[in-house]
Amino acid sequence: MPRVSAFDTTRYREIDVKQYMLLHYGFEKPTQEIMQAWQQWFADHADTTADNGGFHGGARELTRDGARDLVMDAEAITGYTIINAESLEAAEAIAKANPFISAIRVYEIVRHPGG
Repeated sequence: MPRVSAFDTTRYREIDVKQYMLLHYGFEKPTQEIMQAWQQWFADHADTTADNGGFHGGARELTRDGARDLVMDAEAITGYTIINAESLEAAEAIAKANPFISAIRVYEIVRHPGG
């Protein structure tokens, strides 16, 4: 995977930055407080965020046995955020500050040649 080269001004060294996907799990009807917490988290981490998006209904799971509609509940994947971080531990620290509902999963993104 191509690494983003960045300069760490606090340590005056060049670093390789990897990308991580945060998968947000759990849905509950958003309150004013939840929306403010999300807006604050996005603002606080704007410098590390490469992309983000949410899922809102219209979801389906496909298996060898067929398909089923997915509901927005505590088990649903409700969104994603792609962040830049030096390590899995650094990505985890960013994720811990997220106002997730049920859980958040952190995956390192590996790009395949030609993909």
